[in-house]
Amino acid sequence: MNCPICKKANLLKSILYNTEVDYCPICFGLWFEQEELRLAKDEKDKDLKWLDIDLWKNEKDFRISCGIRACPSCRVFLYEVYYGDSGIIVDVCKLCHGVWLDGAEFKKITEWLKEKADYEVMNNYSKNLLQEFGEIFNGPEELREEVLDFLTILKLFNYKFATEHPVVSKIISQLPR
Repeated sequence: MNCPICKKANLLKSILYNTEVDYCPICFGLWFEQEELRLAKDEKDKDLKWLDIDLWKNEKDFRISCGIRACPSCRVFLYEVYYGDSGIIVDVCKLCHGVWLDGAEFKKITEWLKEKADYEVMNNYSKNLLQEFGEIFNGPEELREEVLDFLTILKLFNYKFATEHPVVSKIISQLPR
């Protein structure tokens, strides 16, 4: 496979957070086949497992444009898509659902996801908890993964609440059981 940016550089295989990906040795771009981006993100930070951005969930809501880069796998033009509401533009293949990230975009995505998770846990806790509870019964991941996602939200809320409201947290912890 050739790099979509350098055009002639062959992509090399590597392991990124227990996920085999292809990378360009010249520009350091990364090629993720379908689901590999999610797997690498989940392995990099276990507390982000519950927060998935499904680029394909609402295709009609995409802010999308046809790019000039070719898919390393299918050789068709990649589409430029915003990664959620992050402002980060990634290149996706409509045929194989692969994702191309330029050099530092994986780091930018994980940093943005951490910020989004902090906000979501404190400000949309009930909505996210109900959503993850519902996913226990209807996926999209395996039952075990969905239960772990649900428990992660509970754990994160507990930590964040204790950090932001130490006095209230102390009073609650001293109540009789």
